[in-house]
Amino acid sequence: MKEVTLEIEGMHCEGCSSRLEKMLNNLEGVNFANVSLENKKAIIKYDENQITLDQIKQEIEDIGFSAK
Repeated sequence: MKEVTLEIEGMHCEGCSSRLEKMLNNLEGVNFANVSLENKKAIIKYDENQITLDQIKQEIEDIGFSAK
């Protein structure tokens, strides 16, 4: 299990952060995701054998946000 904190750009409201958090938690291999609008960050715990960090970042970008 690996944990990463990503800076998220493009969130403007609570709806944005909720949508992103829900999407992340539904990804295969992600065990936990918490998105903070206030801090503009996402804490993600995931299984490296099921999903890569690059795949997670791509999923974030696919719904309109940027992850660093």
